[in-house]
Amino acid sequence: MNPDIFLPPQVAWATGALAGGPLIRKTTRLADLPGIFANSEAWKCGDPQQSVYDVDVLGSPVGEGALFVGVTHLHAGRVGDEFFMTRGHFHARREQGEIYFGLRGVGLLLLQTEAGDARLEQVTAGSVHNIPPFTAHRLINTGSETLSSLAVWSSIAGHDYAALAEGFVLRVFAAGQGIEVRHD
Repeated sequence: MNPDIFLPPQVAWATGALAGGPLIRKTTRLADLPGIFANSEAWKCGDPQQSVYDVDVLGSPVGEGALFVGVTHLHAGRVGDEFFMTRGHFHARREQGEIYFGLRGVGLLLLQTEAGDARLEQVTAGSVHNIPPFTAHRLINTGSETLSSLAVWSSIAGHDYAALAEGFVLRVFAAGQGIEVRHD
């Protein structure tokens, strides 16, 4: 007798679309990001219902040793001259790391320690990013199309947004045909 063979969930590498399993989608709109962008007046003038990013997560068991798999789709756009970005966070359980895989688009991954040491990594299709424990992280879309990144993280990691109430120490702005990185 042959055992049953099941088709697991799938990711379309070119688009980041997840399929074949229970899927949870969270949309973050401009109105959900007060205080995130440097130019608060430009933020207030934007369409509050504009989607900045969507996160699709496969339904998974939760608990010690379990992993979540999800894809962030960060849309192209700016508030003033500052590129669209995710809210960014530490993990509530700081000792938990995370892995990002660039799927499409171009952008940056901003990494920052609790001591305020920050660095940027280029995100492109095929890039692999090991986010260490005790490190906050934020995606920034510096391109003209959606930036999609697949992530794998511990289901017990949680999110701590409050620890970044003062924001990250680096900001990324459009400058001519390129970018400008500023210390906040």
